[in-house]
Amino acid sequence: MDLNTYFDKISRLRMAHRVLIFAGTVLVLIALFVWLIYMPKTAEIKSLTTQLDKLEKQLRLAKARARNLEKLEKELAKAQGDLQFALRLLPTTSEIPNLLKSITKLGNDSNLEFLLFSPQREVSREYFIEIPVNIEVRGGYHDVALFFDKVSKLDRIVNVVNVSMVPVQSTSTMLKTTCKSLTYRFKE
Repeated sequence: MDLNTYFDKISRLRMAHRVLIFAGTVLVLIALFVWLIYMPKTAEIKSLTTQLDKLEKQLRLAKARARNLEKLEKELAKAQGDLQFALRLLPTTSEIPNLLKSITKLGNDSNLEFLLFSPQREVSREYFIEIPVNIEVRGGYHDVALFFDKVSKLDRIVNVVNVSMVPVQSTSTMLKTTCKSLTYRFKE
């Protein structure tokens, strides 16, 4: 059939039928547009909007962290410095013999005679290990005080506790001093 025959058939239809056919065609086209184009694009837009919101939230969080990064890096550097300082005060296992030798040298430099220098069993604490050493020396009061002063100026933590001083003889200025030296090492 030819196109003119279609137009002739349409022209013989009543106006109401022509309007209904036109309206039906328009509605079918609109329905196809909504079903095939609009609804998939709307779903895609919703999905992209959700992703965008999530990414914006992550971006805000990242920017907040970036603002705090410099502060956190400074805190980290300070904490690492504090750790290095603490590690200098708390020797490692390999440094303990040298530390004990330096204590002995300080006593000899202070004109003290060592009668006893006995390292004891290590005592484990939460973050460190305590190393007690029983010390017994003979010397004058000022020599003992000088020794204690030199020990206090060591780079490492050394505490002297349980100090007892008695004269070697009843009228002697020489004292027999017993004490316990506590040094510490970092627990790995």
